Amino acid sequence: MATSTRQSLKDLQERLATRLADAKKAGAEAAWLAVEAGGARYLLPLVHAGEIFPLPAIQPVPHTHPWFVGVTALRGGLVGVVSLAGLLSPEGALASVATRQEAKLVALNAALGVNAALWIDRMVGLRNASMFVGVTPRQENDPPMCSQRLTDARGDVWQELNLQALVEWPEFLSVVA
Repeated sequence: MATSTRQSLKDLQERLATRLADAKKAGAEAAWLAVEAGGARYLLPLVHAGEIFPLPAIQPVPHTHPWFVGVTALRGGLVGVVSLAGLLSPEGALASVATRQEAKLVALNAALGVNAALWIDRMVGLRNASMFVGVTPRQENDPPMCSQRLTDARGDVWQELNLQALVEWPEFLSVVA
């Protein structure tokens, strides 16, 4: 192998090692995946969120709640697709399902024990606690999976969701209308 090729390979390995170290450091700081659904902003804990997928073909399932969009195949497994906006706000269901351009599916982590993915309207990015300036505790009338509300520097309010509580919520587990 020529010396210049060896040096190029070594440089590439060093750059990759640096990028991996930076990604691990950023991943340790990030706590949430920030998404939008039905005009609302949500924070999904990274430890409970799974893989993110572009919107695939979804097969509707009759006699289910409007927030249960249907089923699809992801990575060879059949998963139920739930409109996050429709589940948390019935009027948000139509807005969510109508916006397909930026829509994504966020699969729930396999550790949660359900084959489900959340339909979200738009990915916003990763967030950590240092990006927020205010915290409001969970409200009494919030669904059980809703945790605290956080306010960012721009004044936008984000609702933190507890995905473990979501998959244990009886309404989430009963898709039949």
